[in-house]
Amino acid sequence: MFSVAIDGPSGAGKSSISKAAANQLGFIHVDTGALYRALAFTALKSNINIHDEILLKKLLDSTKVEISFIDGEQSVLVNGENVSGKIRSEEVSMGASNISKIPIVREFLLGLQRELAKKNNVIMDGRDIGTVVLPNANVKIFLTASPEKRAERRYKQLLEKDEKKEYNDILEDIIKRDYQDSHREIAPLKPAEDSVLLDTSDLSFDESVDAIKNLIEEKL
Repeated sequence: MFSVAIDGPSGAGKSSISKAAANQLGFIHVDTGALYRALAFTALKSNINIHDEILLKKLLDSTKVEISFIDGEQSVLVNGENVSGKIRSEEVSMGASNISKIPIVREFLLGLQRELAKKNNVIMDGRDIGTVVLPNANVKIFLTASPEKRAERRYKQLLEKDEKKEYNDILEDIIKRDYQDSHREIAPLKPAEDSVLLDTSDLSFDESVDAIKNLIEEKL
């Protein structure tokens, strides 16, 4: 199996770009951030304090997280319920950043992620794919863009959904998320030593997809 690890900060377009590249290459796309979002959503819905390790352990023990693919489209199921459409709010996003710092949560999801890469040609994106989850990936890419460009893209996405949020608030959230992700003790966000840095600040969506495909096709 051929594996591609794509890491990078929040809002860099990892999931959308990876998904498009995977579809064009006939690979499976695995958005690992959605797994952490699903657990954060479940904790919020259950009103669980994620910093109470006993309660969190009980929640994990009673939670089954699965990924299903229909025509290459990823869906995240929690105890059989498809939660894919419920995990994209700002509250869940910040919750995912918080819950991803916790060792038992990362361990809980690690086996699932590695098993998917064993059975499929994958493009897997997240924060620690090249450094922790798939350290032997065939291709490693660190996908980034300036905080301002990421905030601008997020602002436009929210406008398209008729959701109103101030640009400066979005930028502040992104900077806060970057700090949290890069300073956590467990699997902090950082480029793998053998990764290729790809800055999409000045690239269109299609140009970003083509750049990733070119890096992968060089190795295929």
